[in-house]
Amino acid sequence: MERTAGILLPVFSLPTPYGIGGLSKEAYQFVDFLHGAGQGAWQVLPLGPTAYGDSPYQPVSAFAGNPYLISLEDMIEEGYLTRDEVETQFFGNNAERIDYGALHQVRPALLRIACGRFLEQGMQRESEYTVFVKKASAWLPDYAMYMALKEYHDGKSWDRWEDAYRVRNEDAIAKAELTLEKAIVYYYFEQFMFHKQWSALKAYANKKKIKIIGDLPFYVAYDSADVWAHPESFKLDADFKPITVAGTPPDAFSPKGQRWGNPIYDWKYLQRQDYDWWMQRMKRNFELFDIIRIDHFHGFAEYYEIPAADETAENGIMIKGPGMDLIEKFVRLYGTDTIIAENLGNQTKVNEKLLADSGFAGMSVLQYAFTSWDSVYVTHRHERNSVVYTGTHDNTPVRAWVEEIGNDDRDFARAYIGSIHTDYGQFTWDFIREAYRSVANMTIVPLQDYLVLGVDTRLNIPGKSDGNWSWRMRPGGLSDALCGSIRRLAEVYGRVPRGAEPEEEEK
Repeated sequence: MERTAGILLPVFSLPTPYGIGGLSKEAYQFVDFLHGAGQGAWQVLPLGPTAYGDSPYQPVSAFAGNPYLISLEDMIEEGYLTRDEVETQFFGNNAERIDYGALHQVRPALLRIACGRFLEQGMQRESEYTVFVKKASAWLPDYAMYMALKEYHDGKSWDRWEDAYRVRNEDAIAKAELTLEKAIVYYYFEQFMFHKQWSALKAYANKKKIKIIGDLPFYVAYDSADVWAHPESFKLDADFKPITVAGTPPDAFSPKGQRWGNPIYDWKYLQRQDYDWWMQRMKRNFELFDIIRIDHFHGFAEYYEIPAADETAENGIMIKGPGMDLIEKFVRLYGTDTIIAENLGNQTKVNEKLLADSGFAGMSVLQYAFTSWDSVYVTHRHERNSVVYTGTHDNTPVRAWVEEIGNDDRDFARAYIGSIHTDYGQFTWDFIREAYRSVANMTIVPLQDYLVLGVDTRLNIPGKSDGNWSWRMRPGGLSDALCGSIRRLAEVYGRVPRGAEPEEEEK
């Protein structure tokens, strides 16, 4: 992994006119900003279709793309929608927050209109469509059928469907392919449009020497196409209900532990299948991204499973994961420079050994560095093969963090990074500079930190069930002055990607 820097910004946080960021001109403008700022990477959050709670970490498919991100402007230009059809819709009152309720009412209706026109006039001229459908044959039919059946059952979780559909009776599914054909074709269409637009954006970014870092959640949601289509890959009982669920054990911060509720993988079954489902998942993610950050990497070393009937995590047990038996397959196909392991949280000898054996870059978060003098996250303890963050999507922005921490921690942080500023805005930039000067090969900074924004722009508060994943950047927030300031940091600390030097830009 070359020495570089990048910015963390969810696609949904881009400032478009239609309620949520997407794969429109604003995304291309952000790529131009990254290139001008001497950045080598754009880190995004998971791109899967979201459900209740709107969390990108609980998608209804580990393979599909989020249709909310499809550019309506592109659909207008291609003749699948009219401007009047789009501009007369209500996308929410607040340009700085996503109104998911409004989107749920409006977006599918618009995309169905577009799908109708595509079928009438577009499919004949879209040879890309048939290529995409063939390429996505490992996951697209299951996803489209799952979504069509979910729609047929008024949005109910698949475990509450009619028995024939719940257990995937072959005759019932074959009949559903005919009776639900219109809905199935629509879901093929939305995924094709996402694929087409995302592929174009990624190609543009790569041409500008920007690599896209994707985020892969370790677990999947129970109510998902993945569990419905592959129940044998998870620890479910004869009634297709989870036997155990995921979480973390009790600790000083959470006396009862954390109960996430995701179904647990049946690793013995997956091993017998040569981990085919996981390998298909990785293949799909490397179609979408240049680098993948695997969330909760510790789960490959050991994972915590809790009896599904328990409301807390106190009675769970730690189980050995697949370890290098699976990781070696990743390394063989994708190398070590294309995967970032999220190794935050409780460090044990088992998961530390797996990270070392894998050769993947781990993570350091500077906000965690100043709670004690011997923290593993202070800059002098960083390793070259790692990625340093000022904060992640789960952290509050630095501008708010420095206000929230205690006086002793704040004084320690100031003394360590050499910040003489009492102004928290200036401190934020000193903090960013500390990340840049790290020996770590890659530095990632959330855009909120560069903009010196406060707590109201936080993306996620873990454990909070509503109000997350909704922050959007204001239009016009990316100034030339900011671009120049970021570039100077990248130049001073040797993080401008090869091939993206200023003289090349002027040619």
